[in-house]
Amino acid sequence: MIELVVLDMANTTVEEHNAVYGALEQSVVNAGGRPTADDVQRWMGAHKREAIAGMLTETMGERPGEHVVDVAFDDFHRVLSAAYAERPPEPLPGVPEAFAKLRAAGIKVALNTGFDRSVLDSLLPTLGWDDTVVDTVVSVDDVAAGRPAPYLIFKAMERTGIRDVAAVLAAGDTVLDLRAGTNAGVAMVVGVLTGALTAAELGVERHTHLLPSVAQLPELLGVAS
Repeated sequence: MIELVVLDMANTTVEEHNAVYGALEQSVVNAGGRPTADDVQRWMGAHKREAIAGMLTETMGERPGEHVVDVAFDDFHRVLSAAYAERPPEPLPGVPEAFAKLRAAGIKVALNTGFDRSVLDSLLPTLGWDDTVVDTVVSVDDVAAGRPAPYLIFKAMERTGIRDVAAVLAAGDTVLDLRAGTNAGVAMVVGVLTGALTAAELGVERHTHLLPSVAQLPELLGVAS
């Protein structure tokens, strides 16, 4: 029986109008990189600082100095904050209702994200998500490494008191979300199709289920009513 679901945020539970894609690309370009859309997509779900450093390394032929990465990461925050101010993020359709159904059935709900804590602390109040809505929220700042490492999932288990990976479902819209779930060894690794990837693209990664949306999780787990 699933006792905990661990869910990604951007494009999995949150409609943020692809602002993070644009902010990542712009920050890398401003730092001298030349990322393609595929480059940006490949890094989605990772720690955003790692993503910036990775794209700069890949497109410039060598890893930039830490100061360059720091400046680009600050630029990412600036661009993303402006985008969120202009068009605030909102829950994806059916997601708050899914949270409520899962928690009413005794299943804990954790969010995990490649965002650092400063982004998260501004995002959660905008969404209206606190401990009355979800059980915990894990930032990449809370762990030793972001996805595809399994540590975000393990931290969510630690905070919610779940000790058995066989009682955990992990879901997300990116390749790195699925790899993190696989690396964690959880019972159910669910790809959701509310992000940029199609079923064919996401489906080539190891997974147990593909769903149109997190809104279908209660039905999948038999708690839809």
